[in-house]
Amino acid sequence: MVAPASWWGSRRRGLGKGANCTVPAAKKAINGRLRRPSITFQLSIRVGEPVELRDIEIFLTLSEELHFGRTAERLHVTQARVSQSIAKQERRIGGSLFRRTSRRVELTSIGARLYTELKPAYQQILTSTRTAAETARGIHGTLTIGTMGALYHILTTTNAEFRGRHPAAELDFVEIQPTAPFAELRSGEVDLALLWLPVRESDLTVGQVMSERPVVAMIGSGHPLAKRSSIRMEDFGDYEVPWSSRPLPKYYEEALIPFHTPSGRPVRRGTKVSTWQETLIAVSAGEVIQAIQAEAADYYPWPGVIYLPIDDAPMGRWAFVWRTDAETPLLRAYIESAGNVA
Repeated sequence: MVAPASWWGSRRRGLGKGANCTVPAAKKAINGRLRRPSITFQLSIRVGEPVELRDIEIFLTLSEELHFGRTAERLHVTQARVSQSIAKQERRIGGSLFRRTSRRVELTSIGARLYTELKPAYQQILTSTRTAAETARGIHGTLTIGTMGALYHILTTTNAEFRGRHPAAELDFVEIQPTAPFAELRSGEVDLALLWLPVRESDLTVGQVMSERPVVAMIGSGHPLAKRSSIRMEDFGDYEVPWSSRPLPKYYEEALIPFHTPSGRPVRRGTKVSTWQETLIAVSAGEVIQAIQAEAADYYPWPGVIYLPIDDAPMGRWAFVWRTDAETPLLRAYIESAGNVA
């Protein structure tokens, strides 16, 4: 490759870093002027040179698909583009990222480590870019909030504050069943949920507590305990309680209905329920008793059901919960509104 005159003129006092040059002849004076020699050089690829975001996307996608054709199809590019991108990255790094045979593609140890470290960084770039764009457009769109039954009323003041601050945004509400508290969050059906605590799920973030009151006992009006003015947690060892027809994390169920009394006696599970209405029916029939948040007594007067204080009751706390990787400016704006009225 022969360097153009403009390049030589800018490099008269030294060659650029990274260039290997050969000077075939010394400078010669011709007609009283210096003659510029012909220069042949090669530029080495440096690890620190910029990386295109598209190349990162191609590498991550191929790491997941392990197939050049599927990667090209998924990204709407040609297989040649995928191959060229990977070859360029391997030259830049100085090692192979993939092992290729006629039958399979697999990550090398270098490629596997790069994928592990690069994936979260790439996701953060996308999230930050999306957040910036949403912020530039202002707070708008629809935020879907999940609540258990009438607990929507806890949020009345927050809803009014949010709507006043962000009139272009809309709120939608979906009922969540106590037997599947995280399902709608994880499916994306709701953006934000009001759930009882504790919530210890690695993919979920717990926010502000919106209500904190002692748990009460929900008992059928014909039940032996109905004649009492209050009960204790130890009394749950003498009767059956309902249990979820769908599996709940043990810690989550135990926060409301313990598996053992304070003295260590087991608390027996009886009727299976899948909805809040089924729980009310089972309690009113005298089949089970239920420890429940105090809000139930406010919102669910039910024929044949009474609510009694529990002298040594734990606190029932409700808080906002959302998917950590799905936080948006719209969601943050709602949480901010909740903090303003707390």
